[in-house]
Amino acid sequence: MEANLFLLLAAGVLCGSGVYLMLDRAMTKMLLGILLLGNGANLLLLQAGGQAGSPPIDGRETAQYSENIADPLAQGMILTAIVISMALTGFILTLAYRQYRYRTADVIEDDAEDTAIAALAARPGNAAAAPDHDASNDPATGRATKEGDAFGPAFFEEPVKEANDD
Repeated sequence: MEANLFLLLAAGVLCGSGVYLMLDRAMTKMLLGILLLGNGANLLLLQAGGQAGSPPIDGRETAQYSENIADPLAQGMILTAIVISMALTGFILTLAYRQYRYRTADVIEDDAEDTAIAALAARPGNAAAAPDHDASNDPATGRATKEGDAFGPAFFEEPVKEANDD
């Protein structure tokens, strides 16, 4: 199979430009980046389909390609990708319009509340809130105890030792 070097270079440039634009904080640049990345992926799928050939219809051939038949899978995948990218474009345009209606700034900023919540989740205030600590509740007071639940290697090995001792 011979690949068209120009189409491969175009696909690489489109994918690279799309990734670069998607990393920006402006909503319109993100939209353009998604569109460019989708078009670059479509060109790569086109190249993966192989050489041109006759229409993929049984018993039909053309004089130009004789018995070489085109791969219909790549064409079907590209058509599906085009439909999906159009729907995604409409959704992102709706989000951009909604953002413009609430505030005219196009730049997406960090949310201070999300940053504060992420900082709290990274370092829990007490040992019982840590993900590796399983605190049990005191039946009388309902508060977490320092001992934790009676789970762990000793808890799981005791019945095995008893069974082996008998």
